[in-house]
Amino acid sequence: MPTIAAIATPPGQGAISLIRVSGPTVREIGDTVFSGRTKALNPRLQNFGKIVDSKGETIDEVLLTFFANPQSYTGEDTLEISCHGGILVTQRVLERIFQAGARAALPGEFSQRAFLNGKMDLTQAEAVMDLISAQTDLALKAAHEQLAGRLGSRLLELRQDLIGVVAHVEAYIDFPDEDIDPESSEEIVSKIRTIRAEVDELVATADQGKILREGVRTVICGAPNVGKSSLLNVLLGFDRAIVSDTAGTTRDTIEEVINLRGIPLRLVDTAGVRESEDAIEREGISRTQAQVENAELVLELVDVSLPQSEWTPVTVPESARYVRVKNKSDLGIDPSWENEDGIAISCETRDGVEGLSDSIFRLLSGSGNVFASTNLIAINARHKHALIEGREFLDAAAGRLSNGESPEFAGLELRAALDSIGEVIGKTDVEEILGEIFSAFCIGK
Repeated sequence: MPTIAAIATPPGQGAISLIRVSGPTVREIGDTVFSGRTKALNPRLQNFGKIVDSKGETIDEVLLTFFANPQSYTGEDTLEISCHGGILVTQRVLERIFQAGARAALPGEFSQRAFLNGKMDLTQAEAVMDLISAQTDLALKAAHEQLAGRLGSRLLELRQDLIGVVAHVEAYIDFPDEDIDPESSEEIVSKIRTIRAEVDELVATADQGKILREGVRTVICGAPNVGKSSLLNVLLGFDRAIVSDTAGTTRDTIEEVINLRGIPLRLVDTAGVRESEDAIEREGISRTQAQVENAELVLELVDVSLPQSEWTPVTVPESARYVRVKNKSDLGIDPSWENEDGIAISCETRDGVEGLSDSIFRLLSGSGNVFASTNLIAINARHKHALIEGREFLDAAAGRLSNGESPEFAGLELRAALDSIGEVIGKTDVEEILGEIFSAFCIGK
């Protein structure tokens, strides 16, 4: 593989920039571009010196650290160069490294090489980006769990159990003269269903994973002047939206992200819904309806100081969660609202806002409060697709065995399930099944 290089710190001006170089010619590049107190690149020791151009003139004073394979992030020989954080000087150092034989790294190529060199599985590689983009403590915790390999380890165990089932079925088919005990179909089906149940548990975490990675699109809606912008400001903790007693002040949607006890909420404040002759306000109302249709959580505000007969409910999509927020409770609650579901609050006095946050958290975390788990595993969309596909193959295999069909057909379904589950962590190795067959059943001894 060619040696690659890239700036690892964000673009812009700062105190320090970090440049990473990885590949087989790292030592040669270091000897070419670096002039320091020592020419010996001792692993994990920082060397102070200079990056010099082809004429020996100084480009910058740097600290250089060498990581020998396989004890590096990528599993290859790696250099990390800390130079001054100016845009120009950083670019000049990088260009010098390119002149010495490296090429520009592609997006994600360092992590890709770490995966290819066995330093991490696919779930851990994906966790690197989750860690970088985490917006809340819970998202950070989930990323750390995945980066530590908890999801990968669980899938490896699951896959190993399935390899055992596949190996037994295929050994019975392919080696009839070896006196292999043919387990009854019921026992094999029971093992398959146990594996399926574990797949179900992982698939069930997909919603939590989506919430932590992308946030929950939360639309605040209701009639004009019920306090939608006030609620946005209260939840944000600062005045983001203009608040006025004049109905129709909000003409367009306003979006902000908040951290609700570790769950990112993407709040959308919308225009009040009513009949209007104003063309601009009508456009705002149209956008409100579009936002509600695409919402994952709808907070509908109602003015409980007014009779319920003056309220026109919004149409909430079936896929969205819903909370009715009974605002202006400080002005007195009209009797028509007293027996209606909802969370009573006052944006003016802040009464009930903590209870609203509790209700939203419980609604999003589910009955078991999955976000409170010490081992927070949350799969992403790619994992979910592969696991659902694997589950379907498991069901098909169990169905064929239960119906008394030839085990050859069940074996095909089980292999397909193995490939789907292995796809999540980047393992689809036929040799593992052969190894299991020969080691477990001593064929050919």
